[in-house]
Amino acid sequence: MIYYITGGARSGKSAYAQKLALELSSNPIYLATARNWDADFDQRIKRHQNDRDERWENIEEEKYPSKINFSGRVVVLDCVTLWLTNFYVDVKYDIEEALHQIKTEIDLLTQQKATFIIISNELGMGLHADTESGRKFTDLQGWTNQYIAQKADQAVFMVSGLPLVLK
Repeated sequence: MIYYITGGARSGKSAYAQKLALELSSNPIYLATARNWDADFDQRIKRHQNDRDERWENIEEEKYPSKINFSGRVVVLDCVTLWLTNFYVDVKYDIEEALHQIKTEIDLLTQQKATFIIISNELGMGLHADTESGRKFTDLQGWTNQYIAQKADQAVFMVSGLPLVLK
């Protein structure tokens, strides 16, 4: 089962996903995909960690979570945007290669017999990126989101903490 949760920054995506995970499992997994880039990001990571209690198993994997056996588990993947950034940076901003690599990893991951709650951001609804790299990343994020949404059994768009069921 794949749940896809998307929306803007601070729209309530993570809180919604965590609530759903705890409804589905007494001991879900929180799969963090972020790289710790700087001190500000370290604080963001700590805030997210503090949102979860002892019922959660925390796993950090910034690129290849399909290598981990999640069979029979409920997994919150937070988030696609940070996961995608890791591919984009590592392939030196080649959007075609980054898209190919993340689609391959999504396919491998979601072949597992597990429940995945995948969180992503809708970047294309905000301001137009100032840089070429930013515009390319917005395109890459949009194509990746579409790919996941098509695979998902359920899709939810979060607005101001409220879920809008898309699928």
